[in-house]
Parts: sequence; structure tokens; C-alpha cells
Amino acid sequence: MKLTMTDSNVPTTNSEKLVLALKDELVTIGIPPRPTILQSIEREMRKDQPDFSTLETVISLDVGVAASLLKIANSPFFGISSAHVNTVKDALQILGLKVVGTAIAGLALRKAFTNVPNLERFWDASACVAQISAWLTLQVRCSDRTVRPEEAYTLGLFRDAGIPVLLSNFSNYTDILKVANSEAVQDFTAVEDLELGVNHALIGAKLAEEWEMSSEYRYAIECHHDRSMIEGLGPAPIPNVSRYFIAISQLAELFHQRATQQSHTLEWDKLGAACLDVLHISQERQSELFEQMLADKVPLRPQF
Repeated sequence: MKLTMTDSNVPTTNSEKLVLALKDELVTIGIPPRPTILQSIEREMRKDQPDFSTLETVISLDVGVAASLLKIANSPFFGISSAHVNTVKDALQILGLKVVGTAIAGLALRKAFTNVPNLERFWDASACVAQISAWLTLQVRCSDRTVRPEEAYTLGLFRDAGIPVLLSNFSNYTDILKVANSEAVQDFTAVEDLELGVNHALIGAKLAEEWEMSSEYRYAIECHHDRSMIEGLGPAPIPNVSRYFIAISQLAELFHQRATQQSHTLEWDKLGAACLDVLHISQERQSELFEQMLADKVPLRPQF
């Protein structure tokens, strides 16, 4: 299906109204509902004294999630405990609710798209970009507020979540991705919009909204291919923290591609200068960070 949008956001004819209605329908197709396990974690996080026993019970009901959580707690990537973690309760106490919530959100996201085949490389790359993003927050601080590594990690996991949605709904989307990845001038999302009338960033932002993620995440996901938004331009600029999230994740993706020699795109060529401005670092510092990442042995494969 190909939809053509007018320049104006306000429909003036019945035809334009139909186009907008169809586009809104496209945005919502295939978006999985927020998992109940995340709702349970958030309820406890809001309490002054979270009930870890309740969370332990909820998490233990899903054997796959429980096993993955133990693997996370024992992962050298987090480096939190030198002792081996054997129980969900111990993992909760060692990792903390924010890290647990982030980790389970990523696991739930992957499980939500089990109907889409051949996504292993996609999920692995997302996890690695998320890991590098988390590491980068410790090297390049956000000027507006302290951004925790798990926040950047979450954005890295969810940034491209719209791609599985489109893959599950459009048989030609793989071909569209190839064209978008090799586009040197237009925005990545412009290629998708031209062919489908919708793009993965918009759908990803809708998923983030459905999963009750913060507006900082939603703006970052929706605008992560939009250079003008990264530059802080336009009549309605996005929050600076969202711009920081975008810049960190784009730099992390570049580092992952360079280190693994996989999945090369032209996004950094189009967005790199704007991202470096947001992060207030030079190209020389960028090169130093890449070498430091390799020296620090930041995982280039999924840790869980």
C-alpha cells in the first residue's frame, strides 16, 4: 500500500481525510500490548517500599524471563556482583528495579515478535547497540541532566522496534529497508514514507506510547533519523535529553558497525555532524572513544 501525504497536516478534502485516517490505521497495526509483567514492576517501583517477594513470584512464572534475568545478573557487562547469582530474588536485589525493568522490557519486546521470522541478527544488533550506548553515557555526559546507562540501553533496544511491525505487515519491506540503508541524501524514514505512507520511527514511537515509556524516549524514537530535530531546529524542537539519546545511539550504531564490519548504513554520513554537536565532542574524540571501547572490551555480542 502506498500513501501520499500533503504538505499540510490539516486535511482540507475528504480524500485527504481518508489518507490521514489510513495512515493512523497503519501506525497502530501490529503493535503488541504492554506486557503485564512490566505493569507489575512499575507498580512496585512507585512504592516507597517495593515488595520484592511479589516481583519474584511474577517473574518466576515465566521461566524464560527468570532464566534470562539470572544470566543478566551474572553478566560481566554489568559487573555488579562477583558472586554467582542463583535466584530471582538475589537478582532483583543485586540489579535493582530500574535495571530489572529495563532488561525485562527488552526481553518482552523480543518475545512480542516471535511471529516474525529471521530476526535474530536484528535483535542481536539492537542489543549490542544498546550495550555500547550504555557505555557511552559514562564517557560522554548529557549537559541537561544525569542520564543513567540503563536509560540509554533502553532507548537502544526500542529505537528500531517499528521494523518488526512493518516486516510482519508488508511483504516488500525487506526490499524497502535495503533501499533506505543505501540512501545517501534523503532521510531513512522518507524512503519508507514514500513507499508505505508510514515509517518505522513513527510506529516505534507509537509502541513506546502504548508501553507507557516517557516522552523523552518517544521523541527520541520518532526523530532518530531526522537531522533537523537532532539539530534542535523547527517550530517544535524536541527535548535536549531526547537529542542526546539519539546522538548516543547513532554513535553506538556507528561503533558497532565499524567493530563488527556488519550492517553498514549511510546514517552517520547524514547525521554524524549533528550528533557530535549534540554530544559536544570532536571527530578526534570520536576516534579516541572507539579505541577506548575496544580496549575496554565492551561486548560486541549480546550478553543475554
